[in-house]
Order: sequence, then structure tokens, then C-alpha cells
Amino acid sequence: MSQGGQRPAANRMTLQTFKARLGGASKGFKLLKKKRDALKAKFQALLKEIVTEKLSVGEGLKDGAFALAKSHYATGGEDIASTVIERARRPAITTKLYPDNVAGVSIPVFKLLHDPSKDTSAQTLGVASGGAVINATRETYLKAVFSLVKLASLQTAFHTLDEEIKMTSRRVNALEYVLIPRIEDTIHYITQEMDEQSREEFFRVKKVVEKKKAKLLKEREAADKESKIEINAIDAPSLLQTKKDPDMLF
Repeated sequence: MSQGGQRPAANRMTLQTFKARLGGASKGFKLLKKKRDALKAKFQALLKEIVTEKLSVGEGLKDGAFALAKSHYATGGEDIASTVIERARRPAITTKLYPDNVAGVSIPVFKLLHDPSKDTSAQTLGVASGGAVINATRETYLKAVFSLVKLASLQTAFHTLDEEIKMTSRRVNALEYVLIPRIEDTIHYITQEMDEQSREEFFRVKKVVEKKKAKLLKEREAADKESKIEINAIDAPSLLQTKKDPDMLF
């Protein structure tokens, strides 16, 4: 249907145009539906991974807090946090962003990179006492950070997929319940109008043929009447011709 609620012209060219639109809309609907199904499958898989990773992060942070308490006890109650901050010069752990593709959707993925060569200053902590416990605490927190980065990556992908699924679902619903029914209604209207035009044309031609037949019949009847009149005029007796009277007997 055109803008303003006006119906399009009912002809074969318009019908072919709308049939092509219907084919494209149907094909796009099928592709978007497949994309939505693939995104939903990935979404459910991410949901399971997030639940598992959250439990892992909780366990890692709990173990880290317990290890930190043991390191404080091993160092005689000294505050090692200030010492660690003083010795920190270059970051030993960095995070990089990499793209991932799921059904044509770009999903950000965080990767944690650890460079042990930049972590040598922290390895000499607690040389006097508690060095092994501090190193164990650092390793525990390193594992917890890895889990946190992985959880952040999963949460970001989860949010991105959620938005993409909503947008794709809106497009699928618009095609299924708005655009395709509207095009089908227009095609039905054009088909009905063309059928009506065909019936009208057939009826008009039929009437013209009937009128022509009636006219020819009238002309033929008139010609027959004229021919009969001419024949009768030829067969009529002439007054100039002499006719012998029959003999009379007395």
C-alpha cells in the first residue's frame, strides 16, 4: 500500500513489483529468524557460563581474602599493602580487547595478559618472614583477577547479545506481523482488481459482439424485405399489356 492509505495501480507491472517485495521480505524474515535462533542459543550458553564463572569468582575472592589474612599473620601484622604499592612501577597484568563474531554480531572479548618479568619487584616481599605465604597470596589473587576478567567478558557479551536479540526480534515481528501481511493484502487487492477488470472487459466485449450481431440481423432483415418488395414489383401485371378476353357463348 502506498503512502496516505492510497491503493496502488492495479496492473501487471505493479503486481510483479509487489511479488518481488514479498519474496525479498520472506527471505529476509527467514534469515533474521535463523539469526535470532543462533543468538538465543549463544545467549543460553553464555548464561550457563556466567553462573559457573560467578561461583568461581566468589570462591577465588574468598580464598584470596583468606590468603591475605594468612600473609598478615605470617608477617607479624605488618601492612604489606603500602609496600606493594610503593614497589609497583609497571603493570604486570594488562587487558586487551579482541572482537568475536556470533551470527554476524561483533562481541567484545577481554583477554588478560600477564608478564612475569614486570613482577620481579613484588617477588622479594617478605624475605625476612612470610615470603612463601605472600607469594601464595599473590598467585591466589592472580587467579581471582583472571576469573574477574573472564566474568567481565562474559557479562559484556551477554549484554551485547541481549540488545541484539531484542533488535532482531523487533525486526522479525515487524516483518511477520506488519510488512508481509501488508504486502500480501496489496497483492490480493491488485489480483482482485485485475480479475474485476478482466470480467468487465469480457462483459463489454460480449455486449459489443451482441450489438454487432443484432445490427447485422436487422440489416439482413431489411435487405430481405427490400428484395421481396422488388420481386413483387416485377411480378405485378402492367396496364399497358393487352389481354384477350375469354370467348362468350350465347
